[in-house]
Amino acid sequence: MGTTLRPGTRLFSAVCNAEFIVIRAPAGGHADVTIGGLPALASADERDGGAAVAEGHGGGVAIGKRYVDEDDTVELLCTKPGEGVPALGGRPLTIKEAKPLPASD
Repeated sequence: MGTTLRPGTRLFSAVCNAEFIVIRAPAGGHADVTIGGLPALASADERDGGAAVAEGHGGGVAIGKRYVDEDDTVELLCTKPGEGVPALGGRPLTIKEAKPLPASD
């Protein structure tokens, strides 16, 4: 079961305070997105506070950083930091590197 993603969709972690906004979604819009090892939530009100970050899905996320998958099909912008790391299909997303500016002579 996957989450329907489209640019502007807000995602919330079930295990921590982390929150994201979808910047880029895969074709078709369906993706298996987790945060901290549990499925992403559509609302912060759905948090029950009883879950813990799954092994291998912790380490924290930083506000303002963009997280992408290996194929660059999903891009999430962190709007609130937390302990849980976002993942697509069980594979943690990584921080998108900034593009270098052209040299000016």
